[in-house]
Amino acid sequence: MSKIALTPNASGDGVFTITAPNSGTNRAIALPDAAGTIPLLAAASNTAITSTPAELNILDGVTSTAAELNILDGVTATAAEINLIDGGTARGTTAVADGDGFLTNDGGTMRMTTVDTLATYMGTKVGGGSMVFIASSGAISNAATVAFTAFDASAFDHYVFMMQHVIPATDSVQLFCQTSTDGGSNFATTSGDYHNAGGNDKVGLMVMELAVGSEVNEDGVSGRFEIYAPHLANVRTTSQALCVVSGTDAGGNILNSSFGQKRASHRYEEEDTDAVRFIFESGNIESGEIVMYGIANA
Repeated sequence: MSKIALTPNASGDGVFTITAPNSGTNRAIALPDAAGTIPLLAAASNTAITSTPAELNILDGVTSTAAELNILDGVTATAAEINLIDGGTARGTTAVADGDGFLTNDGGTMRMTTVDTLATYMGTKVGGGSMVFIASSGAISNAATVAFTAFDASAFDHYVFMMQHVIPATDSVQLFCQTSTDGGSNFATTSGDYHNAGGNDKVGLMVMELAVGSEVNEDGVSGRFEIYAPHLANVRTTSQALCVVSGTDAGGNILNSSFGQKRASHRYEEEDTDAVRFIFESGNIESGEIVMYGIANA
């Protein structure tokens, strides 16, 4: 039969008191079969410690403070998400799209921002004179107009719009570009607001003066349309178009009605242009695509 020995310390003169709780229930306390020191609690408590010694030993060697451990309070990331930060994580090939986010160190504070923001920033860092993608209309489908509002004088001096088979819904019409000074809320649309190289009054900057057809064998307007220094309020917004309107016959031959055109025009008033829209003189834009580029500040 095991025995319990209470051994006093001959050098001490203090009194150690073991106090029973105020309870009417019999309690059994088992001592561990091991040598060591029994830990003490700072305050009386009826809460049982349910962790095993092995679980408590996980903390052995931990040097984190309570404040550092409390940082984990409220973390909702999964282990898999946290593991993405691991430098050994395999790189994937998931396509990057508008609205996607990435993690960045913002002056010592970690933040999530969008790839769109990164693209805008990178556009301001390219070499002067470089042509930088800004926006695309995407596939046009029977739209009344196609507008672009992402003008930024702090980043770009001039702008280029690439036409890709822009076809009208109405046959035999001209294609114009109209300007705005209020971010696209209103556009100059009156005949005489614009003049082309011949001095003729127009309802927009001339993109294609030749009649553009809408028959099945006609391919619409393709080419390049440029606007120069639209942010300068003391000069007229000037443009130049180098475009072609084309079509083919049943044998795939270019029709006699296919022509190229180089045409200059300008907004008659001196003003700061910060948005444009493309519009046929009547009817909608049936199909095609228009892509906007900026020429980076020199």
